Amino acid sequence: MLHPILDGIDLVVFDKDGTLISFEAMWSGWALELGTRLEVATRRQVAGDIFTTIGYDPVADRVRPGGPLALATMAGLQEVVAAVLRRWCPSVSAARRILAEAWFEPDPVAQAVPLADLTGIFSALRGAGRQIAIATTDDRRPTEATLASLGLARFVEDLRCGDDAGPTKPDPATLRAIADQLALTIERIAMVGDTPADLTMARAAGARSIGVTSGVAAADDLVPFADTVLGSVAALVVD
Repeated sequence: MLHPILDGIDLVVFDKDGTLISFEAMWSGWALELGTRLEVATRRQVAGDIFTTIGYDPVADRVRPGGPLALATMAGLQEVVAAVLRRWCPSVSAARRILAEAWFEPDPVAQAVPLADLTGIFSALRGAGRQIAIATTDDRRPTEATLASLGLARFVEDLRCGDDAGPTKPDPATLRAIADQLALTIERIAMVGDTPADLTMARAAGARSIGVTSGVAAADDLVPFADTVLGSVAALVVD
């Protein structure tokens, strides 16, 4: 049995990090390691500036819901870090070289920690006649690797990633493109995400918005933009 918020819904679109898998497990260690690498490469204490700019608090291990780490594509995040390095490096070319040497991506399989029984949830959704899509700012290659490793790829009808051509999150056109691709009306689509950006995208597109507090934002951050707020995606399936 599904949560009543999914009544009248044909397609559920999920964000990835913070919604399906742990944001901290995927990105906190990455941010810390990147800061360390950049300090070694520059021989300067740049990590604090990097963390502040991307929206990461290493002491509290928290991500700012509206910051680049929570919202930007990988290319966008790289641009943000590059701008910080240009303040610390003697030249633009030096900043570019250092970033190229230090930059890396988190392991999309080893760091993918599911926040619920995702196979069970997706099976229940499909069994109840709902289609499933994913919309993430992460790149396609790691996203596909994560979905495959978790056994979820077979459930997903459509996948929109940050390095795809065309609109990407948080552009409302992303959801409209999914609707067009699957021949659905936008009013019968629900977006599930852990940031205000996920929910405002849904509202702007005309879709239903479902917030979850399993990621970077608290309930108070999500309530103004959500049709409902749940503790996690597990609450979409009720006994």
